[in-house]
Amino acid sequence: MRSPLYPSLYQINTRVWLTDLAASLGRPATLDDIADADLDRLRDMGFAWVWLLSVWETGSAGQGISRANVAWRREFAETLPDLREGDIAGSGFAITSYKVNPGLGGDPALARLRDRLRQRGIRLMLDFIPNQTALDHRWVDDHPEYYIAGTERDLAEAPRNYVRIRGTSGDLILAHGRDPNFPGWPDTLQLDYAQPATQEAMIAELQKIAGQCDGLRCDMAMLLLPDVFARTWGRRSKPFWPAAIARVRMGAPGFCFMAEVYWGLEGIMLNQGFDYAYDKRLYDRLRGGQARPVREHLSAGLDEQSRLARFLENHDEPRAATAFSSGMHEAAAVVTYVSPGLRFFHQGQLEGRRKRISPHLVRGPQEPVDEALRRFYCELLAVLRRPCVQQGTWCLHGCMPAWDGNWTWDCVIAWSWQAGDGARILVAVNYAANQSQCYVPLPWLDLAGRTVRLADLLSSAGYDRDGSNLIAPGLYLDLPPWGRHVFAVSILSERPC
Repeated sequence: MRSPLYPSLYQINTRVWLTDLAASLGRPATLDDIADADLDRLRDMGFAWVWLLSVWETGSAGQGISRANVAWRREFAETLPDLREGDIAGSGFAITSYKVNPGLGGDPALARLRDRLRQRGIRLMLDFIPNQTALDHRWVDDHPEYYIAGTERDLAEAPRNYVRIRGTSGDLILAHGRDPNFPGWPDTLQLDYAQPATQEAMIAELQKIAGQCDGLRCDMAMLLLPDVFARTWGRRSKPFWPAAIARVRMGAPGFCFMAEVYWGLEGIMLNQGFDYAYDKRLYDRLRGGQARPVREHLSAGLDEQSRLARFLENHDEPRAATAFSSGMHEAAAVVTYVSPGLRFFHQGQLEGRRKRISPHLVRGPQEPVDEALRRFYCELLAVLRRPCVQQGTWCLHGCMPAWDGNWTWDCVIAWSWQAGDGARILVAVNYAANQSQCYVPLPWLDLAGRTVRLADLLSSAGYDRDGSNLIAPGLYLDLPPWGRHVFAVSILSERPC
């Protein structure tokens, strides 16, 4: 199965999805209860990938911590004012086993769902949590040497980073999983990648999972880099990802790896063998609301940009409908998704949901659909289904001042797509809260002496222009705050009207 060069991915909170389905069925729901019509809808929307969040087994230890943690419960109650104990199942990242949770139907149900997705040309992505396990993972008893051990002093001086575990062979003091900038995650235990046996065990887990899906989103993947691991734990480890990815692909050629990565380490993770890496820098620059940093980010080499996973929200970030104001949201979406890379959408984003759902919860709130946003995303997804935008050649364009002293040209970002069959799309976004004007010189010399139609794919607007003028001085734009155009460009006649 071959994905488009620039595919779209849809992330689904599996446990919340099935809870909603169970409410409509009047009984518990498993992956087998997901209707073919729902999968058809994902296909028709143009998604080449579906990422099912939180399908793996979790344990009672993680659930107990999630229910007892006061700060977490406060967050859960903000999401669900009618919060019930049963809504808190424990984090989907505090994993006891890479087996599908029996409540979801187990491994056989996942295999059947994967087959139904493949019949529709959709590939399946799942989670891999490389940094840690749950507190009640079987390795605590069978292989305590896989974990970072602590001392009584560590526990006394850093109680948020260490925990006493009662194992079958006696008490253990083990470290919680964490990154170097924050206290430990209290429902997890940190794996010791300085131990070759730990690395081998995790590679074996990867090889097993590779038989159950087509790709993995690797949680906090940069924490395993030797420099980061040494900064966090004061011990040296050998590189994990290059060897692990190579060995997985020996048995599963074409298997896809996506890295959750921060701190500007995207390029390093791509060099480690990942197919895609989170583009958090673009997201942060879009949140900043200034066009120039966004344009500078998009000027990077296409070899790197095409391997970035570009998003406006996910299960960790706030909902886009709350993070971005109206107008800014749509402008940011055009920049994010009509650019090269993996187009990463999150369940609820297309309907304008405003409440983030913690991965600890199995139920989400009832929220009204933002019909204007839903229509916008419907039009945007239609653009992304065009072969020109999935397989074409992308080019960033320069903008020129509309007149001397008009600084607003710097607020506009413009680029184009061109396909081998001659199809062309021109995109322009005023990424600013002010009205902006500029010229965008187009590089297509075959437009000279012809009448050119610019049909906006995000509205009913259409314009006929002299092709020679589009080349020089360029397409004149006068855009309102956060205004955007996605023009299909076509030649109407040999001579201008």
